[in-house]
Amino acid sequence: MALPVITEDMTDEEMDRIAQSACDASNFLKAISHEGRLMILCHLVTGEKSVTELEDLLSARQAAVSQQLARLRLEGLVTPRRDGKTIYYSLTDDRPKRMLETIYDLFCADAD
Repeated sequence: MALPVITEDMTDEEMDRIAQSACDASNFLKAISHEGRLMILCHLVTGEKSVTELEDLLSARQAAVSQQLARLRLEGLVTPRRDGKTIYYSLTDDRPKRMLETIYDLFCADAD
C-alpha cells in the first residue's frame, strides 16, 4: 500500500480521512510504546494466554500485567475471554503481529 501524498488540491474529506488515520496510528503507537505492553503482544502472537501465564512469562506482578492489558484492551488490540475464574487474552486482529514483524525487522533482524 502506497503512502498518501498530501497535496493542495485534496478535498476536505480526503484530508479528514488522513487526519483520522494519523490519529488512529498515533493511538496504536502509544499503546505499544510501553515495554510491558509490547512484550505482552509478543507473547500473544503465539496464541491465547491467561493472565497468570503472562505474569510468569513477564516475571511481573498481576496488578502490573492487568494494568497493561487494560490499556491494550482499551485500544482494541487484545480480547479477553473468561473461563471460570481465569481470564485469557488473545490478539483481536493481525495489526499487532504485523507491527511486531516490522519492529523485529527494524531493530532485531541484524542481531541474528
